Parts: sequence; C-alpha cells; structure tokens
Amino acid sequence: METKAERTKAFNLAGIILAIMIVTFHSHSLAEQEDHHDSIFQASLFEALIEGVYEGDLTYGELKKHGDFGLGTFNSLDGEMVALDGVFYRIDSDGNVSVVEDTMKSPFAIVTFFDSNEKLVPTEALSCEGLKEYIDDALPARNIFYAIKVSGEFEHLRTRSVHAQEKPYPPISEAIKDQSEFDLKNIKGTIVGYWMPMYIGGVSQSGFHFHFISDDKKSGGHVLECKTKDIVIDIDHIRDFEIDLPENEEFNNADLKKESGKGK
Repeated sequence: METKAERTKAFNLAGIILAIMIVTFHSHSLAEQEDHHDSIFQASLFEALIEGVYEGDLTYGELKKHGDFGLGTFNSLDGEMVALDGVFYRIDSDGNVSVVEDTMKSPFAIVTFFDSNEKLVPTEALSCEGLKEYIDDALPARNIFYAIKVSGEFEHLRTRSVHAQEKPYPPISEAIKDQSEFDLKNIKGTIVGYWMPMYIGGVSQSGFHFHFISDDKKSGGHVLECKTKDIVIDIDHIRDFEIDLPENEEFNNADLKKESGKGK
C-alpha cells in the first residue's frame, strides 16, 4: 500500500509535469502568434485588380483577423481603404471617411500586424520621391517585404479615390481616368504603406504603395504626391507572404498572363 509520503511525492510530480505542459503549450502558442504576426496577408492578386477583377469574396471582418495595418479597396472599386491601429477606414470618391463595416468585401487588400523593427527621423522636408529614396536607402535587404508607417505633419498631400465601377468592369487604367483628387495642406496624419521586392510584380505591386489617413480621420486616400514637414518613419521587416484567392467566376476566367509593375 502507498504511504502518505509516496502519495504526496506522486501528486507533486504530477503537478510539475502539468506545469511543464502548460508552459510548453503557452510557449508554442506565443511562437505561433509571433510567426503569424510577422507576415503579410493579401486578398487576391494585384494583376487581377489591374485587369478589372473588382469582386472579391473576402469580408473585412475576416480580413481583420490577419492584420491591423494595411491598404486596399472595395468591391466595385468603390473607394480606398486604410487600416491603422486595428481600425479600417474607407475614403469614398467624395473624400468622405467612414469606418469599414465587417460585412463589406474587398477585391484586393494587403494587411499585417505592424511591429516596427526600425525607426527613421529625417532632418529635412522630403517630396514623395525623396521620401521613397530616403526609405529605399535604409532598407537592409532587397528580397524581403516591408510595411512602412510615416507619421507626423505634412506640408502637402495629393490623394485620390476612385468612383464605384459598373459591369462590365473596365481595366484599372480606364477606371482611374475619372478619379477624384484631393489637395491636403498642413495636415497631420499617417501614411500606411508597403515596399515589395521586384520579383513580386503581378502578384502584388512591386516597389512602394502608399495610402494616407489624417489624424482627425476626415481626409485620406491613395497618395499621389506629398511633401513632408516633421515626420517619423517606422519600418516592419517581413519575410512571410500569404495570398487568399477569390472563389468566383470573374477571377477564374480573368486573363492574368501579363506582367505588371505599376497601377493603383
């Protein structure tokens, strides 16, 4: 028969084993979360958007599970999307900003859970081209992905948003001919952007892609031009890339053989 001391020893040993199992499980969970967060999630292909595939089946409610920072658009190309600090915003063709409803869908979007790896503080005003060159010179590698957050005050920004399109959808080169453009002066806010390596062209947009949202959440859009005033740049280095392809006839039948480097 077991003695009291033996039962106590066995009980203590079982407790230690259980504690180790819990800690191990928790460690794996944290590792999985970190791996999941250090990745880019993209809805559809950039080339599909270029060719006029403006219907996606991924809801914004689902998209939020994959990131808190990003950019994109909406079904029918109805406005520009900016995601910052877990809130997703829509800038419509009149320049109005609203919080995106979970039931809305996207034909193209890019998101990540933003976690800055480095911070840059320019000492002089930069044009958009100068800003891109400044960031480009600071990137440590050319074959990985970067999420870029530019926060602060801007002397000038020119942004745009696109009107909702009607079927049969035109290619994006035609759709943006009737885009709305907005001149924003002496405004505080954040540029949400990405830099993608050249080999990704067609799958995603290679190079830089910037959207903007003002601090007061009243202005924004796809960035066409800018001049910085007093900014801080945060860069997230990312190595994983995941794509979710639409399950619809429009995407299945699209001609996606072309290569593309520029667009929306």
